[in-house]
Amino acid sequence: MSCWYLYIVENKFGHFYTGISNDIKRRFAEHQSGGSKCAKALKGKGPLRLVYSIEIESHTKALQAEFWVKKQTRQRKSQLIDGSHPAEFEHQLIPPELAI
Repeated sequence: MSCWYLYIVENKFGHFYTGISNDIKRRFAEHQSGGSKCAKALKGKGPLRLVYSIEIESHTKALQAEFWVKKQTRQRKSQLIDGSHPAEFEHQLIPPELAI
C-alpha cells in the first residue's frame, strides 16, 4: 500500500490550493512548471509556496481529507497550516488521528 499526501499550496495572491498526491515533490514541481500537468487554478499565479503537507495512509483517506479541507474557510485553513487548528471538528470526514 502506498502512502499519499494532502498538501496546500499558496499562490502569489495568497490564495490556497488543496490537492493530494502520492509523490508530493513531483506534483509540486508540476504545479510550479505551469505546464500541461499544472492545476488550472494555479497556472500563471506563481511563485507558489508549499505551505502544508501531511502523509496519509491511503488514497481513500487522502480524498476524504482533501474534501474536508476544501470545505473549510480560509481562516480554518490558515489555522491548519500554522498548527493552531483545534483537534475537535464537528461532522468531520477525516478520522481524528489526522486532525492536527
